[in-house]
Amino acid sequence: MSHRRYNPLLDEWVLCSPGRLKRPWLGQTDTPSPTSTTRPAYDPACYMCPGNTRASGEPNPDYESVFLFDNDYPALSDTVGDSTSDTSQPLLIAVPERGRCRVVCFSPRHDMHLGVMTPSAVRHVVDAWANESERLATDEDAGYVQIFENRGPMMGASNPHPHGQIWASEHVPTIPARKAHQQEKYWGQHGSDLLGDYLDEELRRDERVVDSNDHWVHLVPFWAVWPFETMLVPRRHVGEVSELDDD
Repeated sequence: MSHRRYNPLLDEWVLCSPGRLKRPWLGQTDTPSPTSTTRPAYDPACYMCPGNTRASGEPNPDYESVFLFDNDYPALSDTVGDSTSDTSQPLLIAVPERGRCRVVCFSPRHDMHLGVMTPSAVRHVVDAWANESERLATDEDAGYVQIFENRGPMMGASNPHPHGQIWASEHVPTIPARKAHQQEKYWGQHGSDLLGDYLDEELRRDERVVDSNDHWVHLVPFWAVWPFETMLVPRRHVGEVSELDDD
């Protein structure tokens, strides 16, 4: 039956309506994409492939593993203007935000993605995530560092070459700030960590666990919003990527 589910990480409710899945569908349908890639291993027109020239005019080295560079069209930069806010109008507020945006090419091959790369190749990517995020947090004096990947045309990716980004921002974004506040609040009320207790309960029920091993649990969160939504939770306390060990 229709019900609401509570998201303790964001202190908000999610409406669940299972009956909606039974309605007849005459809307848009898409032909499934082929499972095999048709992209070449090297694309002379790609501005991320080794040896090619990027849109900024900078040449890429003939890299053989992970390659990092400053985003040529960054969402954040060290140079910002003055505030455009009208101090007499509290409903129209805009303030400068400094930051740095880095691009992480996962592989020199144009036809790869993380899901088909070898474990050793993926390890180089994870090492780059850890090293670069730790460096940005220190050197840039950032309030928050975010590692992410938008892949595919539907997600708005501007280039199919396997890559992700690392953004260092001056302030903590709204959603991570809310999650941090909720976890701190939970600790004060219960004396234990929210995600650790939640993970224990999901493992006890074993209803939404997709996969797991000795170090990680991959699950569908109880408060999931999207049709395909999963969360990766470490079995031990890890505050940042650089705290991961070899295992």
